[in-house]
Amino acid sequence: MDKKLVIAIDGFSSCGKSTVAKELAKQLGYTYIDSGAMYRAVTLYCIENGLIDDDGTVNEPVLEAVVSTIKIGFTYDADARVYKTWLNGQLVEDKIRTIGVSNKVSYVSKIGFVREQMVELQRQMGAEGGIVMDGRDIGTVVFPNADLKIFMTASVKVRAQRRYDELQAKGDNVTFDEVAANIEQRDYLDQHRDISPLRQADDAVVVDNSNLTREQQLTEIVRLVEQRQK
Repeated sequence: MDKKLVIAIDGFSSCGKSTVAKELAKQLGYTYIDSGAMYRAVTLYCIENGLIDDDGTVNEPVLEAVVSTIKIGFTYDADARVYKTWLNGQLVEDKIRTIGVSNKVSYVSKIGFVREQMVELQRQMGAEGGIVMDGRDIGTVVFPNADLKIFMTASVKVRAQRRYDELQAKGDNVTFDEVAANIEQRDYLDQHRDISPLRQADDAVVVDNSNLTREQQLTEIVRLVEQRQK
């Protein structure tokens, strides 16, 4: 029997981490954990409960008092072939993908006690192996001893176009320039936060998918998985 690996996929926003991670998990029969969705869910909680201002200022004392009670989970919809995120018993997959949440998630995800709580949950989920987890600090902080680490990237222009197309398909009234600005802002905040900044792990394999199809990048990562299993 092949060893059940812990696979960490890190990288910049809107570079396709979640898409390839989901497809990889399905192909391998592994559990997929979207760490970014967890931070988005906490951000949505903050927005809906008045804990974050328009400028990104978070009411940290109140959030710290309740963060351990926030329940986040995932289900797989076999008919739609998608994973869905739940927050305190409510399906929030569409809500957490809006530009409103995207504009504020970096302010919430940089808070130390939020990251500590999410990292603890992520480690519990992956304790038995056989998981694919994507995020910003999976290979550097959450699972520094992961069997396979991938660092995904793509140009800002390519990432902005992908995200813009996705939001347009959902009916969100945003401009390409707004999406590109949001991605550049998140890149800066993710790389410069004090706690668990986005960086490439020393032993990660870089996959630049600016010019790769989903099928091509999945084929490449499956090849890397097979190498690790031998």
